[in-house]
Amino acid sequence: MTSPTPAGPGSVALITGGTGGFGRALATKLRERDVTVVLADLDSDRARATADELGASFLPLDVTDRAANEAVVAQVEAEHGRLDAAYLNAGISAAKSDDALDLDEFMRVVDVDLFGVVYGAVAARPAISRAGGGAIVVTASLAGLSPMPTDPGYSVAKGGAIAFVRSMAPRLTREGITISAICPGFADTAIIDRIRHEFEAAQFPVIPAAEVADAMVMAWTSGEPGAAYVIQPGVGTVPYRFKGVPSAKTATGETAVVPEALRPPSVH
Repeated sequence: MTSPTPAGPGSVALITGGTGGFGRALATKLRERDVTVVLADLDSDRARATADELGASFLPLDVTDRAANEAVVAQVEAEHGRLDAAYLNAGISAAKSDDALDLDEFMRVVDVDLFGVVYGAVAARPAISRAGGGAIVVTASLAGLSPMPTDPGYSVAKGGAIAFVRSMAPRLTREGITISAICPGFADTAIIDRIRHEFEAAQFPVIPAAEVADAMVMAWTSGEPGAAYVIQPGVGTVPYRFKGVPSAKTATGETAVVPEALRPPSVH
């Protein structure tokens, strides 16, 4: 099966966390390109109404349920015939940021923000392969590259999501699937509502959701395997340059060469 033009007519995209700020902005961008969009999110009248307003289909999904991820992908294929791109965008943060570490909340954040990505990628992979290739785009965060002391669970989950993307990239590339991550700084979505006043008081710029959505579209159409794209106000979207670790040395002091199968993506 051959693929339509990426992010164009005939292609089908699934967005988890689809009725939140990034999901709504992305759905708008994709619908402008005549992409068939399926929004997956926790079920509610508001979520279904949002999908209707955006001209998108809606499927209920708890991303922490592995079987549910697989069922949603199967339903997308059954209803639309294919899946070309999966945006693994569902995410939450801790409800409070005091010095105590609430382990239950920590695990809940990791469940959604990391394992939701893993389950989503595993579910989407065979469907995108059947469509002839496509993209998996993970919504990570700048917190995954520069951890936030106010939210260890979020930082761990987003850092893990970036590592997962980089680890999976070589094997997915062989199937014609590009997996990449976007890493926005503080963005204008509900996730910052409880501290929004602090940004306003400091006159700190936040990223419009539409700017993040543009980066998400780019990650589908021209993203590089294993890339992590940083998005910051006034900076735009730039690939993060990962610093290499010190190389091992042989007994004679020469730089040891890592077996090719074990090397991380070399583009960044």
